[in-house]
Order: sequence, then structure tokens, then C-alpha cells
Amino acid sequence: MSIQPGSVIPSVDVSILRDGTEIVNTKGLFAGRKVVLFAVPGAFTPTCSLKHLPSYSEHIAAFQERDIKLICMSVNDSFVMDAWRKAEHVPDGIIMLADGNGAFTKALGLQLDAHSFGMGLRAQRFALYAEDGVVKQLHIEAPGEYKVSGAEAMLAVL
Repeated sequence: MSIQPGSVIPSVDVSILRDGTEIVNTKGLFAGRKVVLFAVPGAFTPTCSLKHLPSYSEHIAAFQERDIKLICMSVNDSFVMDAWRKAEHVPDGIIMLADGNGAFTKALGLQLDAHSFGMGLRAQRFALYAEDGVVKQLHIEAPGEYKVSGAEAMLAVL
């Protein structure tokens, strides 16, 4: 069962590439702040690179005006996430979170079996809004769709 509004974000170690790979705990990323976490099935994949990530890059100011932090997550390693950040010219205000082993995705209950695409277990495409580590909104895409998890959709409901 996936995480639901009212649930607390699970505590899992994940990584971010800053000055080397930095291990951070999800509790610390969400504590005391408003956060939109959006997940993509894979860095450099078509919808993720052409629509999902760019939507948040384009609308970052609207989230910052609301004092909302943005986190992009994928079941990729921190080096892939950093290369994707550079290739897509992602603004500094978006944290590129690497859930390399899929532990956070699994703890959220939002895994996607992408073996048929040669990608193994990945994150479903989704976006959630949390305040101080408590999920307030959750928008999970139907397979193959991109309708409810982009920046425009999230801004419309916040």
C-alpha cells in the first residue's frame, strides 16, 4: 500500500551529489519545511526529460514564492542524477535526490516494475506535497500518463 495524505514521510537514507556523494536522511529533508517531492521513473528518459523535470524548472519561482522546496527523485545513482541536472540546466533550487537502491521508493509504497523496459524496479511517476514531514497531497500518475504530477498540476492544487 502506498503512502497516503496524513502519513509521515518514512526515514530512509538517500544520496545527493554535492562535493562528492552526500548521504542524507529523508526526515531531515522534510522536517520543518514545505516540500514538493516529484518522482520520475528514470533520469534521461523521454517524458521525464522533456516534460516532468522541465515543468518544475520553469515554475520554480512560483514554488519559492510559497516557500516550498522542490525535490526531484529517481531510482538512479547520485552521479546519474547530477549528470541529468547538468544536462537539463536544472536551477539550484531543485534538489536532485538519488534513491539508488529504491529504498525510499519502496518505503513510500510507490514502486514501478519496469523490467519489461529493461529498467528493473523504479519509482512510479508521482508528486506529493508535505508540510513538516506529513503528506498533505499525493498525485500518482496512471501508467504511461503525465497529467497530475507536473508543476502546473501541483500549483493548481496548492
